[in-house]
Amino acid sequence: MAKTGVFDSDPTVMEKVAELKKELMKLVNSIVQNENCSIETIDQAQDTLNALKELQLSKKSISLKLKDCPLEFRCPISKELMKDPVVVATGQTYDRPFIQNWLKAGNRTCPRTKQVLSHTVLTANNVMRELITKWCKSQGIELADPVQYINELGVTEDDRERFLSLLKSMSSTISEQKEAAKELRSLTKKMPSFRALFGESVDAIPQLLSPLNQIESHPDLQEDVITTLLNLSIHDNNKKLVAETPEVITLVMEALKSGTVETRSNAAAALFTLSALDSNKVLIGKSGALKPLIDLIEEGHPLAMNDVASAIFSLCLIHENKARAAHDGAVRVIVKKIIDGVYVDELLAILAMLSSHRRAVEEMGELGAVPALLRIIRQSTCGRIKENSIAILYTICFNDRTKWKEIREEEKENATISKLARDGTSRAKRKASGILERLSRAVNLTHTA
Repeated sequence: MAKTGVFDSDPTVMEKVAELKKELMKLVNSIVQNENCSIETIDQAQDTLNALKELQLSKKSISLKLKDCPLEFRCPISKELMKDPVVVATGQTYDRPFIQNWLKAGNRTCPRTKQVLSHTVLTANNVMRELITKWCKSQGIELADPVQYINELGVTEDDRERFLSLLKSMSSTISEQKEAAKELRSLTKKMPSFRALFGESVDAIPQLLSPLNQIESHPDLQEDVITTLLNLSIHDNNKKLVAETPEVITLVMEALKSGTVETRSNAAAALFTLSALDSNKVLIGKSGALKPLIDLIEEGHPLAMNDVASAIFSLCLIHENKARAAHDGAVRVIVKKIIDGVYVDELLAILAMLSSHRRAVEEMGELGAVPALLRIIRQSTCGRIKENSIAILYTICFNDRTKWKEIREEEKENATISKLARDGTSRAKRKASGILERLSRAVNLTHTA
C-alpha cells in the first residue's frame, strides 16, 4: 500500500476522494446510458473504483494507527498527533494551529500548567518534530515537510528572528543601537505585523528602551526610538502596553522638551495616539505631560503645532486634564496665539473644550478673549471656527456679566451675533440665539426699570 502524507493531505485526500467519485459517476453514467459502451470504459470504471477503495482503506488504516500514537506526540489541546509542534514560554509543547487559536482568543496562560505566559512567542520544537517523523515512518505514514510558518499578519519565522536580533542589539554598542533603532523604526512603519510583534512579549518595549541613558546625547537615536514608539502606538492592541511600560511616558516627555523638531512632533503624536484610551488619558495627565505640550504651543513651531494641538485636545476630553491644562497655563498661551491669528481653528477647538472648566473660562475673560472671538466670528468664513467661537463666547458671557456690554456694542455696530443666529451651523445658531435672548431680556429690564 502506498504511503500517504497525512498532515498536509487531509484537505488533499478529501479533494482526491471527490475527484475519484466524480470520475466514477461519469464513467458509470456512460456505461448505463450507452448500450454499446467500450470495454476500456468498463476497465476505467473498475480502476477508479479500486483507487477509491484503496484510498478509503488507507485512510482507515492510518486513522487506526494514529489512535495508537504515543501520548507525548499528541497536542494537549486537540488530543491529536501534532503536525507542527511548538514550545510556549512555560516549556510546554503544543500543535501550532491549536495554541495559536488559544492565544488569538485572548488567553495569556499555558493551557496545561495554567501559568501566565511571560511572552507569546512560539518556538519550533525540532526535537519533537524529529521524534514524530521517525514514529510516522515506522508506521508507514509519511509526514510532510512543514511549510514555513506565516501567521495571519504575514510574519515568518525569519521575521521573528530578525525582530529578536534587533531588540538584542539595542543593548549593544552605540553604533549597533543606532542601526537597530533605525531599522525598527522603518519596519514598524511599513509592516503592521512588526508592530504586533511588540505585543507578544512584556520585554520587547523595555528592550527597545535599553539605551535610555544615552538617548538625549544622541538626537538621531532619540528620534528613531520615539518614532518607533509612535508607530507601535498606532496598533490598537499596543496602546495600553506602551503607555503602561515604565519609562515610556517619561522618555516621551523628555523628547518633547529636548528633541529635534521632528522628534518633538512625533512625541506629541505618540501621546495623541496613546490617549485614544481613557485609562491612558489619565496616566498621561498625571505624568505632567500637558506642560511640555503647552510649552510647545507657546513656541509655535509650525511642524509640531498640529500634533501638539491634537494631543492636548484628546487629553482634555476628560475633566481632570482640563484642570491640569488650565493650571499649566494653557488658556494664556492659547488665547495669545488666537489673538495673533496662529492656528486659530485647532486652538479654538481646545479652548472650546476648556470652556467647561470654570477657572479656564474666567481666565479667558480676563485675557481679552471676547473682542478676539467677536472679530473672528465677524471675519471668518469657516463655519466650524464661528461655531467654536460663539460657544466659547456664550460660556464666558454667562459666567461674567461685565462682558455683556462688549457684546451689546458689537451687536449694535455690526449685528455679528444676529447674522450668526441666521446663517450659522445649527449649534452656532443655538448659542447665538441664546445670547440674543439674554440681550433682549436685559434691554426689557432696563426699559421697565
